[in-house]
Formats: sequence, C-alpha cells, structure tokens
Amino acid sequence: MMSSFEQARFNMIEQQIRPWGVLDPAVLAVMARIAREQFVPDAYQALAYADIEIPLPAGEMMLAPKIVGQLLQALAPRPHERVLEIGTGSGYVTACLAALGQSVSSLEINPTLADTAQTRLADQPVEIHTTDAFAGEIEGGPYAVIAVTGSLPTVEPMVRLHEQLAEGGRLFVILGQAPVMQAMRITRLPGGGWREEHLFETCVPALSNVPLPEQFAF
Repeated sequence: MMSSFEQARFNMIEQQIRPWGVLDPAVLAVMARIAREQFVPDAYQALAYADIEIPLPAGEMMLAPKIVGQLLQALAPRPHERVLEIGTGSGYVTACLAALGQSVSSLEINPTLADTAQTRLADQPVEIHTTDAFAGEIEGGPYAVIAVTGSLPTVEPMVRLHEQLAEGGRLFVILGQAPVMQAMRITRLPGGGWREEHLFETCVPALSNVPLPEQFAF
C-alpha cells in the first residue's frame, strides 16, 4: 500500500508531468523515485507535490514539478556526462540531475541554502559551491550539461555560460521578464556555432544577483 507521499508522487507524474509533454522514460523514473518532500521546507510539506512554486529561505523558490520535468527532458543528461547547475536552491533539481548524469557541480549564492542542500545530498555525486555564478570564477568546465534553475532577465549573463558549455553540450535557461518568459535549450554545435530552440513560455523568479535591464528615464 502506498504512503500518502508515494501516492502524491504518482499523481504528480500522471496529472502534471505527463500531460505537460514530459514522456522521457528516464526522467519519469527519476521523478517517480526521488522523494521531493525531503527537499521541501517543513511548513510546506503538504504542498510538496502540488503544481506550484514553493518558497525557500532568502526569497528563493522551488520550481514547479512540471518545469523540472521539462528541464530534465530538454537536457537529457547521460550517465557519462558532467553537469553544471546554476542555483542549487533546495537541492531537488540537483538530485534529479545527479541521478541522470555522472556528477553535478552546483553553484548557490546563498550560504544557508548551499549548506542545507549539501547535507541532503551528502551521499550523491554532487559538489555544491557557495559562490555568485555571474561574478566569481566557474571551475571544472567545460560541461556537457548546464541547468539554470531561475530566470535571467537579460542575455548578458549568457556569455559566461556559453564559455562553460562543451561541444555538443546543452544549456537550459529561461530568458525574459514577467509576465512572459521563454524557456530555451541552447546546444553548442560541433565545429562552432549554436542552435537555439524555444521550448515553452512560462514565468519564474529570477536568479539572485543577475544583471537587470536598464530602465528608461523620462
């Protein structure tokens, strides 16, 4: 007999993830196995599998499950591929990426979130670094997969991410400002060049400390 969380996880897959076009068997298996409730703050345990963003300390947010599913399907990390994550947050996406890829290097600007996630993921092939991904040095690149877990209001930070992407590598990023943002997969092509694919429209909070668009003065 399923526990209440196991039933909620099953319902999440069948009622949120699949209907939103996430059909990759490996992604579905990982999201069906990883206990999302272990990454949710205690005050929001009852909402662990709801189709919403969940607040985290310091004004951060957990992405809604269907966005996580789309991210994982778009990147499709393989067991031999190293992953860079920008924005560790709760560590849930980190755990999913680690289950699909070889290892994850995750960058988190907030020390409290980074420490909590490191404790949760102590037995996983994950390294969490407390740093500003768009100001400090990014080590260990290039990476086959890069996942950005918050939106970027401008394309300016993309230069640093392009530099970290290996040939044939994939980058998932959400670009733009509210009310409508564009989720994209960017692939570094062999021999140079890039392929940009528009995946879906959404609206999620921006990463902390990313450059904001210049405002017009009248």
